[in-house]
Amino acid sequence: MSETQLAAPHIARPEPAREDRRRPRGAGARHRLQPSLLLPWVVPVLVILGWQWASSTGAISPSILPPPSKVLATADQLWTAGELQKHLAVSLRRILIGFSLGASIGLVLGFVVGLSRIAEGLVDRTLQMLRALPHLALVPLLIAAFGIGELPKVVLVTLGVIFPVYLNTVAGIRTVDPKLVQLGESYGLGRGARIRDIIVPGAMPMILTGIRYALGVAWLTLVIAETIATSEGIGFLAQNGRDMLRNDRIVLAILLYAVAGLLADQITRLIEARVLRWNPHYQGGNR
Repeated sequence: MSETQLAAPHIARPEPAREDRRRPRGAGARHRLQPSLLLPWVVPVLVILGWQWASSTGAISPSILPPPSKVLATADQLWTAGELQKHLAVSLRRILIGFSLGASIGLVLGFVVGLSRIAEGLVDRTLQMLRALPHLALVPLLIAAFGIGELPKVVLVTLGVIFPVYLNTVAGIRTVDPKLVQLGESYGLGRGARIRDIIVPGAMPMILTGIRYALGVAWLTLVIAETIATSEGIGFLAQNGRDMLRNDRIVLAILLYAVAGLLADQITRLIEARVLRWNPHYQGGNR
């Protein structure tokens, strides 16, 4: 009898579980730079590159508009001497104090008027008349009243911030759906709870829009305030450049204002996106 080899039955071995090398979604998102943070810088970078090219080819006279390389060298020189840090710190201090005061006053007035028809009748018309006055025209009066120190500059920034925040706060409160407020009342929510849980979240998009706009007004106001009777700040750097016929210093001051304003706006956008993450209009970088 011939030997027959019986094939052993094939037993499928379970494949070893493959290790998922993909990073958790949250961890990858933390380490990945969001494109929305880079997009605002594309146009400024292109403008600077075009500016450098125009200066290099002679299309723009360097005596009128110094090339970016010259402005950068001036910034490095001032930074090494410690002057640039001093002027930046002074301007940031003025902005922070003036904006904080103006935004606080605007928010308080906005909530009082937005929540009370009596307060609206007492206060709103007066505020509207004051809003019609150009606050930059008050510079001579502020200098006469407070001198040439820090106070008139801070007051001027404060006045520029109050009204955008006030108007948007009132408008935000008035645009909250009254049916939501009535629904909260029917569920037994008190006045304080309705304001906290319904009115404030509903008005927050308009309030943050007003804060963003007021921040731009604050920087614009500071440009004017720092060119009047001052010895410190970015505006003084520009004024000093004018007196010394140093256009590179003037351009540097303009760029510092522009970069500071853009950074402030980006920070406000990030805060806006985080505070309003429940709102579908602010999810996924829609704004």
